[in-house]
Amino acid sequence: MQLCANKLDKKDFFGKSDPFLVFYRSNEDGTFTICHKTEVVKNTLNPVWQPFTIPVRALCNGDYDRTVKIDVYDWDRDGSHDFIGEFTTSYRELSRGQSQFNVYEVLNPKKKGRKKKYVNSGTVTLLSFKVESEYTFVDFIRGGTQLNFTVAIDFTASNGNPSQPTSLHYMNPYQLNTYAMALKAVGEIVQDYDSDKLFPAYGFGAKLPPDGKISHVFPLNSDCENANCVGIEGVLEAYYDCLRKVQLYGPTNFSPVINQVAQSASEVTDGSQYFVLLIITDGVISDMVQTREAVVTAASLPMSIIIVGVGPAEFDAMEELDGDEVRVSSRGRVAERDIVQFVPFRDYIDRSGNQVLSMARLAKDVLAEIPDQLLSFMKSRGVEPRPALSPSPTPQINVHL
Repeated sequence: MQLCANKLDKKDFFGKSDPFLVFYRSNEDGTFTICHKTEVVKNTLNPVWQPFTIPVRALCNGDYDRTVKIDVYDWDRDGSHDFIGEFTTSYRELSRGQSQFNVYEVLNPKKKGRKKKYVNSGTVTLLSFKVESEYTFVDFIRGGTQLNFTVAIDFTASNGNPSQPTSLHYMNPYQLNTYAMALKAVGEIVQDYDSDKLFPAYGFGAKLPPDGKISHVFPLNSDCENANCVGIEGVLEAYYDCLRKVQLYGPTNFSPVINQVAQSASEVTDGSQYFVLLIITDGVISDMVQTREAVVTAASLPMSIIIVGVGPAEFDAMEELDGDEVRVSSRGRVAERDIVQFVPFRDYIDRSGNQVLSMARLAKDVLAEIPDQLLSFMKSRGVEPRPALSPSPTPQINVHL
C-alpha cells in the first residue's frame, strides 16, 4: 500500500510540517489498537510516503468492513507530535485501489467545532494497494516440498585419536560422542520432512585407504557411486565404520562439500526440493576464501547450511559466514540471502550431563532459521506451494499512500 497527502495544515513557524501516519484497528469494545506507523516525511505539506506491507490480520482481523482509523501527525523532535487530523476507512474500501473512493478528507474535530469556515486539514490519497499471499513453511511442506538433508563430518587430526577418551571422535561404547550427538539431534528432526529417509553423508580432511590419499569430500559408506545412508541410524553406522578405516589428517576445507551439495541444488530449483547441509567441525576453516565464494553461490540456490562447532576451539571465523549481521561477500558479490547458521555445541551442553536435553536445545536453535530461509528462496523465485488438502496462505497487504 502507498499513500500521499495534499495541502496538510501548516504546523510550524515556517509553514512546513514533518507528517507521518498512524494506522489503528478498531476493537469490539470501541477501542483502537495501533497496527502501523509510516515514516516521517520532512518539510512538506504534500508528502508521499514509502510503500509498506501490513498483514491483513493486523489491519482488520479478517473483518473486511471493520473500521480502520488513520491519524495524521506532524513530527516533533521532543516527541510531542502535533495532531493534524484523522479519517476512517476499511479493508474493503482500500481494496478498491486508486480511485475517487480512496481520497480522504483529513478532519480535526477541534477545529471543526471552533471554525465555521473550516473545511478540512488536507486530503490523503491512496496511490496503490495490492494483496499478496504470504505462504508459510508448512504450506510448502504440505504441498510436497521435500527437505534433502546432507551431512559432512570433520575428520581432521585436531579432533584427536578416536581410540583415546580425549578425542572428540572417541567411540565410547556407553554414550554418544559430540559429533554423534549433533548429528542425531539435528538429523532426527529433519528426517521427518524427508520422505525417502536417504541421507548423503560425507567426511572431509582424512587420508583414505588403500593409498593414503587426502580427501575433502568422501562418502562415509565408501560407495563413490551412492553416498546415501538409510536413516540417521544408517549415517551413524557409516560414521563409526569410517572412523575405523581412515586416518585423521587435514586441512579443514569446507568449500568442496558445499559445492557438492550446491551442484545437486542447482538441478532442482522449482520449489519441489530444498537442501540442508549439516557440517560438524572442530576447528578453524583452512579455505575461507573458497568457502565464502561457495556460500555466495549457494545463496542463490534452494539450500541452507548449518555449521555446528564442537570442542573448545575459537570459532570467530565461523561467525563471518553466519550472515545475521553482515551478508557474506566474495570478490564483489554479496550473498543473495543469509543461508548459514553457526552454533558452538558447547553453548548447549546441559551442566548435569543430560544428553537428551543438550540435543533438544541444539536442534531447536540450529533449525530455527531454516523455515525463513526456505521461504526467502521461494519468494525470491516467485515459487508458490503446490495445492495441498488444506492450504492456509496468510494474506499480506502492500500499501502505497
